[in-house]
Amino acid sequence: MEYNKSIFNLYYEWWKNIDKFIFFLIIMLFVTGLFFSLVSTSLLVSDKLNTNDYAFFFKHLSFVFLGILIIFVLSSINKEKLFKVSIAFFIFSFIFLSLVPIIGVEVNSAQRWIDLYFLPRFQPIELVKPFLIILISLILSSEKYRNIYFKYLFTFLITLIIALLLAAQPDIGQTLLVFFSWSVLIFISGINVIFLITSCFILIIALYFSINFLPKFVYIKNRLLSFFNTETGTHNAQSEKAIDSITSGGYFGKGIGEGTLKNRVPEAHTDYIISIISEEFGVIAIILILLMFLIFIYSVFKKVYLENEERAKLVLVGCISLILLQAMIHIGVNIRLFPTTGMTLPFISYGGSSIISVSILSGIILNLTKRKIN
Repeated sequence: MEYNKSIFNLYYEWWKNIDKFIFFLIIMLFVTGLFFSLVSTSLLVSDKLNTNDYAFFFKHLSFVFLGILIIFVLSSINKEKLFKVSIAFFIFSFIFLSLVPIIGVEVNSAQRWIDLYFLPRFQPIELVKPFLIILISLILSSEKYRNIYFKYLFTFLITLIIALLLAAQPDIGQTLLVFFSWSVLIFISGINVIFLITSCFILIIALYFSINFLPKFVYIKNRLLSFFNTETGTHNAQSEKAIDSITSGGYFGKGIGEGTLKNRVPEAHTDYIISIISEEFGVIAIILILLMFLIFIYSVFKKVYLENEERAKLVLVGCISLILLQAMIHIGVNIRLFPTTGMTLPFISYGGSSIISVSILSGIILNLTKRKIN
């Protein structure tokens, strides 16, 4: 009886203090992803082919439940404990990322995943990203070291090591995402603009030489060439099919299950989920999804404005910027604004690693935006 009472008190304290509007938006985004995974990929296929093809949806559902549990745990613990635990988790996830070249699973000439007994084909970088945000924020806001340029250099070296591990997989999309996140954090920490521009210039030069002179990066060069040359390239053909699907869907779509993109492009339910939704539900559905993202981002930035602690501000901006950047890249690829990167849409795309990553980010955001207890 006492045990049940303590659980109830814990839940009550958690519910009383969290930002309910942000929590509601997070749940709405997850529910939206579940809805589209059911009606666009499972339900109609099962009905039309008379087969039991609901496994896809139930797997997605199980990851969402796991994600909500992660959100509850991370948002309910003490803020100081969250920061300490995050450092431990960063080290743990970094070790897994380091093991990818050794024991990683290769899929389509890329070695980015590790097979775990309880989580097959897990992508370690998805676990690294949220805790990297916290680690960089803690270093930049630390009062132990006064020299701000030492902090910039230290965080750059950490980011560079992770980027090199990603480049070895190879995964240029996640590499750029990690560097963009680092750039956002050091920019809002008050960096000298000349230092930032110099760092970006060095990164561009390094990327140019890597693409042109390292055999490992030939695929990036091929993707860029196929992006600008609409006549060639497998990935270019996938992008063409995706944008054709968006165009054919019109304002209100072809109807539930009537889309063809999911059968024409491999991994469409992850990398091209926006195109699938647009084809079947129309541009109106995409506008509503984008509106949810914008309201979510605005709500978090409003909390940042009211926050007084520097490290909390940095972490919040870093987390929401990571979600924003990833969403922008995903949508940009779908409308042929960017070359193909294999980036999922946060909350919406299918993928256990992606759902766990965005759940960790959401839990951190809810922890730092909850009502302060005096």
